[in-house]
Amino acid sequence: MTSDFSLLQQAANQARGLAIDAVHACNSGHLGLPLGCAEIGATLYGCALQHDPSAPRWLNRDRFVLSAGHGSMFLYSWLYLSGYPLTLDQVKKFRQLHSGTPGHPEQFETPGVEATTGPLGQGIANAVGMAVSAKMAAAKFNTPAHPIFNHHVICLAGDGCLQEGVAAEASAFAGHFGLDNLILIYDSNEVTLDAMASATQSADTGKRYEALGWKVRTIDGHNFRAILDAVEGAKADDSGRPHLIIARTEIARGIPEVAGTSKGHGEGGAKFADAARKGLGLPEDHFFVSEDVRAFFAAHATDLRKARDAWETAFAAWRKDNPELAALLDDGLNKVVPDDLSARIPEFPAEAKIATRKAGSDVLQPVAEAMPLLVSGSADLHGSTLNYIRNGGDFTASTPTGRNLRFGIREHAMAAMLNGFAYDGIFRPSGATFLVFADYARPAIRLAALSSLPVVYIFTHDSVGVGEDGPTHQPVETVAGLRVIPNLDVIRPADPEETAGAFVAAMQRTDGPTLLALTRQAVPNLNSIPVTPRREGVRRGGYVARRESGALRTILIGCGSELQLALAAADLLGEGVRVVSMPCPERFDRQPAEYRESILPATCRNRVAIEAGVTGLWHKYVGLDGAIIGIDRFGISAPGDIVMKELGITAQAMADAAHR
Repeated sequence: MTSDFSLLQQAANQARGLAIDAVHACNSGHLGLPLGCAEIGATLYGCALQHDPSAPRWLNRDRFVLSAGHGSMFLYSWLYLSGYPLTLDQVKKFRQLHSGTPGHPEQFETPGVEATTGPLGQGIANAVGMAVSAKMAAAKFNTPAHPIFNHHVICLAGDGCLQEGVAAEASAFAGHFGLDNLILIYDSNEVTLDAMASATQSADTGKRYEALGWKVRTIDGHNFRAILDAVEGAKADDSGRPHLIIARTEIARGIPEVAGTSKGHGEGGAKFADAARKGLGLPEDHFFVSEDVRAFFAAHATDLRKARDAWETAFAAWRKDNPELAALLDDGLNKVVPDDLSARIPEFPAEAKIATRKAGSDVLQPVAEAMPLLVSGSADLHGSTLNYIRNGGDFTASTPTGRNLRFGIREHAMAAMLNGFAYDGIFRPSGATFLVFADYARPAIRLAALSSLPVVYIFTHDSVGVGEDGPTHQPVETVAGLRVIPNLDVIRPADPEETAGAFVAAMQRTDGPTLLALTRQAVPNLNSIPVTPRREGVRRGGYVARRESGALRTILIGCGSELQLALAAADLLGEGVRVVSMPCPERFDRQPAEYRESILPATCRNRVAIEAGVTGLWHKYVGLDGAIIGIDRFGISAPGDIVMKELGITAQAMADAAHR
């Protein structure tokens, strides 16, 4: 093994050279972590990771997440050296257009990148979600004869990640639920971007994690034996505690002018590239990798491929012995949604008058039965969000088959962990809280949209209709704020049947996240609209809820619980009035132009939209001649119906606007 460590040291220094050259070439990027953690990378990719570069999505691979995504050249160097389909030319074009090596790792862009990271702390929570997914997969699919899932999740993070609140939330969850398949390597270099870490922190991180239920070990992060022993020891330990490896490192090691200082964090050391390369024993050739290092990783890749081949043999035997489980796993990996999902949801009684959160609870049960890999969690609000899968059980350390996740009051970690589930790609994740707390989850929601992850958010208490809880809990601006996130569908269903359509639409969407905004207050079942148009109309984002009698002269657009007011306003206005339900503008905008014109014909410019929230985005649909009934202020503490009336969200206000 000594000779291997010698080669690993060569590889570490050559990886440092790749990072220096790449950052120097574009005069942009972060050198600190790639240089400071080079020995950790060499140990992981040269010895400790269970993976196969020729099969980046192998099911039983160890997941490696670089939470400190600014150090992306660390990841790109090791993916290139270990044989992933990432070329040297792509490394040379670091941070350049269409290079495959963007400034921060993007899961959909580069083979071998497990999660889109960069916003600090997200990767830690992603890794926790992956670890839960792995526990669930092992419990669901392993058999005594064939334990096909036994991988680990390894995350590398620095002080910046650990200072973020999302990391604290996720770490507390991991400790409480005993995720012993999770290994967090803490790049402890005593430096943050602006200054030495002592300027902003003084806590004992090891003791903090021990208090959270983690097993903690401190090592020299430049000692190969110590790194390997720590990782292998953590993998072998199934004591019911996640593992924190505190690796003492020197930031920007290899560039003496900035090493160990905050100046080493970014590209500041790149100007010393030539001297640094010489000090590392590298030749004058840029982007140099020796034949010995190439041969080492080629031989290692062969061994890794043999190990995967052995697993594939066992996997084939498992598939033969367990055809139903195999079909279920295939469905999860292929994101299969039953074609008849809507038909499996019973129609609601015509006289039903219930909150759409309650309708959502009723809809969730047949959906969960039809989709056995759907999991549902809540940020300590199952009793209010009503998204508990009945008979699904709770996920715990002793019952990893549970389908309900109790995230605690940890909205940000919940959303980021759901992303981890989606990155892992077996289970369909959903999670719930009050809509106003979407602001706590927004960074992770944005990353789900960026990475096209099929996460479902079941967020309730969607407007000033919340009532007595007052303006702190009345999300007047939240829906509009979420709608401006690219690739996020926000659906506000109007009644129980639109709620059924919203759940189906959310499940059928597999190329991005969907947020369902559901009411606390009861709403009537809008029986004047047939069931099929309501459910199908949600899928298309907007539809004609009531067609005009006679010549079209006015279009009223209602969204969510306010659709009932648009229908009532139409009664007040008489003939020539069309009512359009627009539960999801994002879906409507993706429809063919012919369909959109059939719903909102350009010839009719007398339009009024109503939604109990800020008005700005509705100008797109009513035009300069139209009017919007909404709320461009914060709410009021009073019963919900009184708040609506006080703030002018009424059918009469809509009719008056149409007359004007």
